[in-house]
Amino acid sequence: MKDIDIIRIPILPMGMVNAYLVASTNGYILVDAGIPNSENKIGKALKRHGLTFRDIKLIVITHAHADHAGSAYKIQKYSRAPIVAHEADLPYYLREKAMTYCTTGWFGRFFIKTGIPLVEYEKFIPDILLKGTDSLDLAPFGVNGAVFSTPGHTQGSISIMLSNKKALVGDLVSSGILLGGIIRNGTAMPPPFEDSSVEIAKELSSLLVQGVETFYMGHGGPLAADEVRRYSNRILHGQKN
Repeated sequence: MKDIDIIRIPILPMGMVNAYLVASTNGYILVDAGIPNSENKIGKALKRHGLTFRDIKLIVITHAHADHAGSAYKIQKYSRAPIVAHEADLPYYLREKAMTYCTTGWFGRFFIKTGIPLVEYEKFIPDILLKGTDSLDLAPFGVNGAVFSTPGHTQGSISIMLSNKKALVGDLVSSGILLGGIIRNGTAMPPPFEDSSVEIAKELSSLLVQGVETFYMGHGGPLAADEVRRYSNRILHGQKN
């Protein structure tokens, strides 16, 4: 299998919200689906690379927040590709339960008051549901890598680790000031919301031990391993970022 490319699809400008296309000569995997009504933007990004929704072999939804799962239903419909997600976030995907948000600072508190994180999206049923510490080999979808559970941002958060030592980690970490990386894009920061910073730091440390060199996130990035190591160590040593 040849080299893997990671193509950022900007859902909002300045890295505020990112989806990604993982591309190899044997297949294409979409990672996250953006906010509601992002399907046209994602479709245009695919077209720029000579692709259509039907070229997507798998859709990975890293967690149930509306800026990652918002357009999953429509993209699933257009592409006919299976969606993989984790069972711990299933009640939110099915819209059976309202998402709760644990803010990490003043921006998170401000952001929740705007109502944007609470926006409704169309429910969908994942085709492949990871349970517990299950993992999914991506080779059948044309990409050398795996999807597995990385709880902490939400309990159903999942990440993708590729054979080229790159990982797509959803909202385990973000970068820069405010949402995404308006400035200081190379500096790791907590996202506006997370369930457990310590659990996140342990998951990031595990990815580092497994040799990940570059981290791609839903907000800002990418980040080098040394910066993620600095960030996770500060959390594990009880220091605030």
